[in-house]
Amino acid sequence: MYTVLINAAIALALTLGLRLGHVCGWGWSITWGMLLMVGLQVLSSWIIQKRVKAAMGDVQQILLDGQKKLQAKVNRWQTRPPGSVKQAQLEIEHDQQALVKRALEKSKCMERFVPWVPMMTRQIATMRLQLYWMIKDFKQVDELMPKALMVDPLMAAMKLARMYMLNQFDGMEKFFRKQTLRLRYGQGTLLYALYSWILVQRKDYDSAHKVLIQANDKMENATIKANREALANNRIQQFSNAGLGEQWYALHLEQPKVKTQRPSHFSQRHF
Repeated sequence: MYTVLINAAIALALTLGLRLGHVCGWGWSITWGMLLMVGLQVLSSWIIQKRVKAAMGDVQQILLDGQKKLQAKVNRWQTRPPGSVKQAQLEIEHDQQALVKRALEKSKCMERFVPWVPMMTRQIATMRLQLYWMIKDFKQVDELMPKALMVDPLMAAMKLARMYMLNQFDGMEKFFRKQTLRLRYGQGTLLYALYSWILVQRKDYDSAHKVLIQANDKMENATIKANREALANNRIQQFSNAGLGEQWYALHLEQPKVKTQRPSHFSQRHF
């Protein structure tokens, strides 16, 4: 890492300068050298992290600005319904792909920090994975997944969803349990809802019910509670994660229901 090497070289130069210049003995020379290195490391880390944060902010701003424009378009369609809901959805998806591509292009400016920031490569991979996921470019998602950081329940849910898509059921439960261990109270609604959904798809209703009981003990959520009660009363057909809204449909496992006979109720897909 460049910062460590450069700061270590400066600290070593000071240590040798103090000692060879007979300013102080080896003990104090080393002490002052170490203090200088620590100070330089703190300062350089602060400067670099500030620049990294600004670069990430630029990427996020592209997404936020684009989202506002897409939402404005959807709002116009709600007032003046489009002639074809399907065509409107295709237009939204096309606009979203163009937006994500601009964000991906902007993310290239973060690559200059790779030699300076530990784990920067994995941070970039995590960001790009989420962008590719938005446009369902799963080839890129699969390439980035091993490099990405499972830093939050959303990333864990995306990995779990991809495992389901690829029928990678071996190790799925172990991964789920590992991710839920680090969750605090009120966290992980999507993760629990997703894993219970997967178990229901595999007709393992008892295990799904147990997962939802655990989830219910860790959070207050209407969808979790309703699904737990549905499974407890053997009403499998009433099991649904639709109540989670866009965060559920963003996993690309189910499509939101659109009433084509009433275009005024057109619903925007996840962005």
